[in-house]
Amino acid sequence: MLSIDLGQSGSRIRINGKTITSDRGKLAGEEVIEALRAIFSSTKKIESKLVTLSLTGLNGIDFDAEPFGKLCKEFFGATSIAIMDDGLAAFAGAIGGKDGVALAIGGGVVAVGGRNGIFSHTDGLGAVAGDEGGGYWLGNRGLARALATREGRDKQIDLLDFLLQEISQFDDLQIIDGVEAVRLSVDAGKKTLEAADQGIASALKIRNEGAFLLAQTIYAAWISASGNTSESPIIAILGGLSKNQSYVSEICTNLSRIIPEAKFVKPLGDNLDGANWIATHMKEDAPPMLRWHNE
Repeated sequence: MLSIDLGQSGSRIRINGKTITSDRGKLAGEEVIEALRAIFSSTKKIESKLVTLSLTGLNGIDFDAEPFGKLCKEFFGATSIAIMDDGLAAFAGAIGGKDGVALAIGGGVVAVGGRNGIFSHTDGLGAVAGDEGGGYWLGNRGLARALATREGRDKQIDLLDFLLQEISQFDDLQIIDGVEAVRLSVDAGKKTLEAADQGIASALKIRNEGAFLLAQTIYAAWISASGNTSESPIIAILGGLSKNQSYVSEICTNLSRIIPEAKFVKPLGDNLDGANWIATHMKEDAPPMLRWHNE
């Protein structure tokens, strides 16, 4: 089995237990199929009859599986392809077939809830209209306050000093609202959380707002999957930003106020593990988040 996980900040390919990582992810404004073709074209020749695709950019909307199937047959000789929203892959990898919610927080944000075979998808709407609390969201706000301080529009001196390297990189950008600016904001998101850990007030304010919004995203995913606040859903938080324990703790604190019996667990696995679990346990389409293409 060949498994591919496409994210906003990079991609991973796993085959025969070995994982290949790349900084090449889905670029801002790029079609998912275009991103995959670019990644596949730069990967050494691999053959696999079964391929699983965990994809950012599907946004919880139903999709046509055929273009993905043709692409995987072209590059890998695949005859059976499972194409899924990366949120569903994160859900399956984190908690398997149990009832609960998996929140994936990296450059973007997506939460998938599941209860008795009913699934829901929240956020994953992209940097312009969503992904609240994710890396871009955090970094965008951190950079904005730091730049405003440099121009005299704000007074967050501590944050400006902490983000000096990111500010310098911003100054070097040829296009200040292009793809590189998005990547810079994602990186600045991690630094904004570090600034919060250092007690910098403006960064703490940004972090706490992000944690509140992410708790609301988990809540919405659970309710939309037919759950209710008196139950004890399993909650797993994964992705790059989940490595910041203070952020995770703040998210959990906020969620406990609205779902008091929520059970927080460490993820069992990641998107690639989830994609493999889905290929084994979910053999039928589950639109809009899972489609199979079989020759």
